Amino acid sequence: MTSASWHARISCGRDIGAGFLVTERHVLTCAHVVACSRTAPVTVSFAHGTDGQVPAQVIAQGCWDGRDTDPGDLAVLELDHPVPMKPAEFAAPSDAYGDPPRRLLAYGFPKRYDEGTLAEYRATADQLIAGEWVQLEAWAAHGQPLVPGFSGAAVTLADTGRVVGMVSTAARSPEIRNGRMLPAQVMARYWPRLGELIPTPEYGRPEKERLRQLVEAMEGQRSAPPEAAPPEARGSDICGSAAWARAALRDPQMRHDGSPGSLECSPERLYLEAVGPLGPPLPPQGFGSLWDAVWYLLSEVPDPGAVTRFAARLADFVDDARTRSALRNWPLTYARREPVPAPVPAPRPAPTAVHAWSPILVEIAPSGSGDGHFLVEVSAYNGRHRRVVGSRRLPMDRVRPYALERIDEAYHELEPGARELIVFVLPRRWLNADVAHWKRSTDDDSPLGAFAPLVVMDLERRRSGGLQHKLRQKWRHLDARPAARLHRIDCWAVGQDQVKLTIGLRRAADMVGFATAPRANGVRRLFQAGLNAAVPVMLWPRTGCREEHGRGQPSASSTPEANRQAGERCRGSEFLDRLAEHLADLPPRELPSYVHELREAAYASDSPEPHWAYDLAVLWEDPDCLPEPVGHLHNPVG
Repeated sequence: MTSASWHARISCGRDIGAGFLVTERHVLTCAHVVACSRTAPVTVSFAHGTDGQVPAQVIAQGCWDGRDTDPGDLAVLELDHPVPMKPAEFAAPSDAYGDPPRRLLAYGFPKRYDEGTLAEYRATADQLIAGEWVQLEAWAAHGQPLVPGFSGAAVTLADTGRVVGMVSTAARSPEIRNGRMLPAQVMARYWPRLGELIPTPEYGRPEKERLRQLVEAMEGQRSAPPEAAPPEARGSDICGSAAWARAALRDPQMRHDGSPGSLECSPERLYLEAVGPLGPPLPPQGFGSLWDAVWYLLSEVPDPGAVTRFAARLADFVDDARTRSALRNWPLTYARREPVPAPVPAPRPAPTAVHAWSPILVEIAPSGSGDGHFLVEVSAYNGRHRRVVGSRRLPMDRVRPYALERIDEAYHELEPGARELIVFVLPRRWLNADVAHWKRSTDDDSPLGAFAPLVVMDLERRRSGGLQHKLRQKWRHLDARPAARLHRIDCWAVGQDQVKLTIGLRRAADMVGFATAPRANGVRRLFQAGLNAAVPVMLWPRTGCREEHGRGQPSASSTPEANRQAGERCRGSEFLDRLAEHLADLPPRELPSYVHELREAAYASDSPEPHWAYDLAVLWEDPDCLPEPVGHLHNPVG
């Protein structure tokens, strides 16, 4: 049974609402509950508390302006003194949804319920209405509806008591049995400190707090010149800043010279650069601040590397050397440990011979014009014959739909018995993009990686004559052996020398498995070593390891068994163990097929825990499988 002591009853003049304690001195509620706070006192009393009514002040709020459809209906109250009770705890943003739906509870204070009462609801879907709200519908046809007195109530998971949002709209009539919730990740847009309390998959509270401090320091340097903005877009609050940024994106005359307040440093522009052409589009409401964009990346974008790219790009606009260095090196790299040897896999019968792949090649490259456009070309191979299905220069937001349409069209060029292989050739900084999770088409939500074998390739390496030659040599050696050698690079091994690793991998590695995604600087250097070593196959988890490797690291004086046990606590090491178990003894030419089977199993898994291969990314490159046409080797214009 979960405690309800942190649920609060808010009184402001004649208005009564709900709220909840998030620190020993801060309570969250709806802005409309305390709309009269300038003329009437605000008091807070707790459901199971003994402190009576505690005076409070509104210290922060969103941009709610009095209408039901206004965004930013959040107010932060500061109590006159700390209260001796444990604050609410938050769930991860995705925990509010599920199949079957999760049962949600709201603790409100309607008329004749001064002690409070519960209402049972569920989220209709994880889709945000107007980029702000989640729709709630009654759990059953009877029970307590969301009526006045529930505004500001915490929406909690019935089984854990953790908070997933706040009731923002209550029905004016008991016959209406739905409402709206401001989800926790949206609330954090209006009060950045809240982001530290909400769990995110990849980063803990210290990393988020440090990043918030850096971004807010940078935020103080940004100033949108009010004389440049149209009257309806001006304002000092978060919504006014968002309106100015959207107006600036529409009006080229509002572009400035790259100073902290300019469009070049706008959160929208930095977000688009961070996610790239393959990432989620800009949210329709835009961003009201730099932290708003950072929090959106942390809580709602599946690529954790996008946050580090945002921070690194933001550093380009910082004058202070220490702040600039801190942004570029966030988060701190993992401590170095000695790698744990890969377990010896059990022998597996060699598969029967199969015929070659028929690739569908999707090449995405910057246009070179500096205007954020990309060249997208989709081709289909039959043997050594390549036919270009479509080629176009596109803005960032059109890359994904165009590529998916041309991929579907490319199937017309394949023979009926062809073994298709979808190959994305991407710039190096986008190799961790979630192309395998793209919805296959407008009427098919299943992931593209479950529809067909899918791999990525590095654009720079594909254009290098020397590395292509080395890759062909590697494949000749691989074809002479029944299985490939898997080299492990654990997430705590980022201190390795890049040059030495490149030479070592070039001599001895057939495949490289990374325990974490190539997002932090140290891992990116090792990832680049694998590319420059002409390793034909590289595998990694897109979302990376979640452990804090700076703690509990093995000591040089520890026994080998103790070091091995310390390494086993890491999810990245477990991922590499699974790779060795499932893939290490297979012929490398057939790895795309086996990875496809793993993805099908992962996407269809009913387990409450994510399948270990759900975010498995594969770089696989065989130059003979994708020969470059002679006409593409030289630029006739040059």
